[in-house]
Order: sequence, then C-alpha cells, then structure tokens
Amino acid sequence: MISLQRWRAWDVRVQDAPLALLLVLASLVPALHDKGTQLGGLPNRPFDALAIAVIALECLPLVVRRKWPLVCLAVVSVAFAVDQLRGYHTVAGTALSIALISAGLHLSHHRRGTVIALSTGYVGLAVALELNGATEGVAGFVTFYLAVAALWAIGAWLRLSRTAEEERRRHVAAATRVAERTLIARELHDVVTHHVTAMVVQAEAARYLTAAPDRLDQTLQAITDTGRRSLTDLRHLLNLLNPDHSTERLGDLRTLVEQTRLAGQPVEFAEEGEATRDAGSAEAVAYRVVQEALTNALKYAHGNPTNVHVRYGEREITVEVGTEGARSSTAVGGSGRGLAGLRERVDVLGGEFSAGQRDGGFVVRARIPAGNPA
Repeated sequence: MISLQRWRAWDVRVQDAPLALLLVLASLVPALHDKGTQLGGLPNRPFDALAIAVIALECLPLVVRRKWPLVCLAVVSVAFAVDQLRGYHTVAGTALSIALISAGLHLSHHRRGTVIALSTGYVGLAVALELNGATEGVAGFVTFYLAVAALWAIGAWLRLSRTAEEERRRHVAAATRVAERTLIARELHDVVTHHVTAMVVQAEAARYLTAAPDRLDQTLQAITDTGRRSLTDLRHLLNLLNPDHSTERLGDLRTLVEQTRLAGQPVEFAEEGEATRDAGSAEAVAYRVVQEALTNALKYAHGNPTNVHVRYGEREITVEVGTEGARSSTAVGGSGRGLAGLRERVDVLGGEFSAGQRDGGFVVRARIPAGNPA
C-alpha cells in the first residue's frame, strides 16, 4: 500500500489523475445520465459521440488543475457550456466546481482578468440558453452565477489562508534562527571569555617571572591547562550543536575555582548540600553564573578577594559571588553581554537574578529553580 508520504512526493498531475478518471467513469454510467447540472432547463438529449468528447474535455483537464489552473478552467468552462447547450447534463459538469475552486486557490496571475472573462462568458451562455428556449428565468441564472462566484471565493480564501500560514512559518523560522544564534553566541561568550581572560592574566604575570624558573614553569603549565579546558568546553558546545549529542555536564565548580586561583585571583569557595540528579538545567546555569562572575572578577578586580557560595536545595540552587573592590563591568568598558545572558538564562527557568554594587564590592546573585529540563 502506498504511504501518504510517498503519495505526496509524486507529481501533482499524478495525484489529480484519479479524480478526473473517477468523474469520467461516473459520467458514463447509464443510471447517472441526465443527473448532472441543468442550467436553463433545456430538454435532455441522449448521449452521442459529441457527449463523450464533452465529458473528456470537462474531466481530463482536472489533471492539470494545480499545474495550469487557467488552462484547466478555460477548457472545462467551454466544455460545460457545450454540455448545457446540447442538453447532455452529464455528471461531468461537477468538474466546473472543482476547476473554479482550484483556479481561485492556485492561479497566481491575471486573476482579475479571469473573473471578468468568466463573467462575460457566463452572460453569453445565459443569452444563448435563453435563445434556445431556456425556462430558467433571470432569478435562476443570477442564483447560479452567485454559486459560481462563491466557489471562486472559496478558492481565494484558501489561497489567503495558505499565504498567511506560509508567512507565519517564515516568521517562526526566522525567530528560531535568531534564538539559536543568540544561544550559540551566549555559549561562546561564556566559554571563550572566561578561559581567554584567565590565560591573558597568567601570561601577563609570566612576563615578570623570568628570574624565577620554578614559578614561571608553574604559570606556563597553568596556561596550558586553561587552554586545554577551553578546548574541552568548546568541544562540548559543538557536541550540543550536533542533533545526536548525548547529555554531558559542563564541568566541576571546584575545578573552575582552582583555575581562577591559578590565574592569580584569591577565591574562597563554599558549597552547601549536593546537586540532585533531577536538577535539570539548573546545575548548568549555576555553573555559568559562577563562571561569568569569576571572569568579571579577573578582568575588573584582579587580585581582589572573591567569595563564591553555592547552596543546593531540594527545589532550587542559590548562587552568590562577591568580589571586594570590584565595579560594574559596564562601568569599565565591558559590554554587559555576559550578565545580560545570565539574566536571560535564569529567567527562562523562572528564577531570580541580580548583579550590582554592595558594600564596596560587586555581588552577583541567582536563585535557580531545580528540576526544569528547559
């Protein structure tokens, strides 16, 4: 059995062919003769060779109703007129309704001209039927015209709905791309800024240690370790961009603190409780908060005492990082991107974030609800 996906992959002409053939077969069934649309009320006429040709011209163009809607509508309309004038009244006349809806939906150019041409042609058909003894009357012709106009309007409404849906999808896709780029930029900022800042500080210190080979070697080793950690974090970020990536923790807070100490920043670290398995994204966000706060401490208050306090609760993780004598990052030329990114991360999880001056220093606080997989 043909799957729906394979069916949709076929050419639209192949998809529309069964409908056209079904109408042809229905029109040839003897019991359905004279059961089609009857406009004008002319006497029924037995089928002949011309009737077969009319049926074919009414039904077969439906194969191209989506590919060439104007051609389809023109041929079907002419065949319908002959059907009514000859009095065949075949079931194939139903094809006019399908052609009208299809043209209203799929016709891209000359829509106004098509409506004018159809209206003019209908007036001509009505006059010809009247001259041939039609009993429909003006009211009947007007009613049929309104029905035809309604079919075109249905197709036009479907076209507008489809256009609106496509526009909505484009907006959603664009917003998704922006969100993804923002997320990637935020992750790169968190990873690169911290490690590169530490390496720069360590390299600057190494310039003054040429007379102390042991301390110089230790500093260079710290730079090497920081570089390796940066590569590890970048690899983790690239893995996140891979749809088949597996879940992996960002890193250990103690290691992060120790690297900052090696860069020359005195850091006091304290933890309360333990992270739970169902902490969700809260643990990763807490790591980023500490990482960004320590990066700012290295950049704007190098050598000043810094205190890191992390408390793991049953339903939330609380982080507080304070640096004595530090000023706001934006006050000394920083972009503030890191703090803004942290606020967004915490807000997404429904937490609270603050960063500002306090008691002659700079304090970053975050309350992050645990158990949220977002």
